[in-house]
Amino acid sequence: MQTNQLRNSILDVLIRIDKDQGFSHLVLNEELKSGRILAKDEGLFTEIVYGTIQQKMTLDFYLEAFVKQGKKVQPWVKMLLRMSIYQMVYLDRIPDHAIIHEAVEIAKTRGHKGSASFVNGVLRSIQRKGVPETNQIQDRNKRIAITTSHPMWLVNRWIDQYGIEITEEMCKTNTKHKPITVRVQPLKVTREKAMQQLTSEGLEVEPSFFSPQGIIIVDGNILKSKLFTEGYVTIQDQTSMLVAEILHPEQNMKVLDACSAPGGKATHIAEKMRNHGEVYAHDLHAKKAKLVKEKADQLHLTNIQALAYDARKLQELYPVHTFDRILIDAPCSGLGVIRGKPEIKYHKTENDIEKLSSIQLDILNHVSTLLKEEGTMVYSTCTTDKLENETVVRRFLGQNECWQVDKTFFDELPEPLRGSIGISSVGLQIFPHTFNTDGFFLTRLKRKSSE
Repeated sequence: MQTNQLRNSILDVLIRIDKDQGFSHLVLNEELKSGRILAKDEGLFTEIVYGTIQQKMTLDFYLEAFVKQGKKVQPWVKMLLRMSIYQMVYLDRIPDHAIIHEAVEIAKTRGHKGSASFVNGVLRSIQRKGVPETNQIQDRNKRIAITTSHPMWLVNRWIDQYGIEITEEMCKTNTKHKPITVRVQPLKVTREKAMQQLTSEGLEVEPSFFSPQGIIIVDGNILKSKLFTEGYVTIQDQTSMLVAEILHPEQNMKVLDACSAPGGKATHIAEKMRNHGEVYAHDLHAKKAKLVKEKADQLHLTNIQALAYDARKLQELYPVHTFDRILIDAPCSGLGVIRGKPEIKYHKTENDIEKLSSIQLDILNHVSTLLKEEGTMVYSTCTTDKLENETVVRRFLGQNECWQVDKTFFDELPEPLRGSIGISSVGLQIFPHTFNTDGFFLTRLKRKSSE
């Protein structure tokens, strides 16, 4: 693919993500599957798309020093400048003159002579003078926000909740690549054999301590491995693997996954049950429930029943005390998965978090009635906000005096997690920087003994 065609494709994807607020990984994967991007260009394509979104606020800070205040810049021109500056500042392999040339050519094609001249002038000024130093920003909170490209409200919120050191580390980590991790399908292959196979294929791998099924892909493309294409392993973050381990599902149990899509945790539960018993997996939307079924089929699991249904109305389907185990992996702000979905930090608001915490508590109150007297329930989210995690659990316990945190939960955590900075009396908050994973919260709840 010619470089200007590649850069045009990158610009199109960036505009779609920005304008339509689409999920970057979905838009990017759609473009990669289209066949328009050559295999040799996939790495660069992905790097520039994710990097430009991830560093958007930092790039705009750089840009402000070279654009007159009050000058109107068309959205596509601004995005073209962002992606060009990203390459100039963060990538070493592409010469500045080549980046500038391609940007000017795109501006000529999409706009007019004035657009091309403007783009050329800005980028050549940056080439001559360099970008401004963010360490000159006096306010520390603002410096964290600009340097790591996180909105000020979010930085301030995390500082209030966790302090400035944890916030700064979390924000820095959110701008870095996270290693892909996979979970073996234990009914088809052991972790040891899977790791041997992957190593023979040229991948560098390590075992995960989060789950005996987990493998960290240190280096190499897992998507091209037969183990992945034939359903012997599936991609899942290590933190998500911890859920099924802590839930302890057993063969022949009846298990509810109340908010299941896309099905990673439901299939892990089914594997732990060795494909026996019943896993009832629900999601609000039929399209998402279908993803659970597809994931189960891919892994050759037959004990999962996937059905679209609102978790807050599951009492319409099941009588009280139906399930041995319940998982509520609640809908959340997703602030723990910013590394993989960087656009989240620009789209979410504090009002969104308030609304979600209310929904999460509502789901807990409704679904908890479906658990058997001696059963256990895991509550989890992929966010790092206390209002959606600790506060929701505390509110639930305050409204339901017969429930408590299962204290044995803390003793059963993998040893490296037991002394984690995220441990509280109501659960475990995992931060992205602590173990180089997604940000994640989980706890295990049970009814108090009647004795």
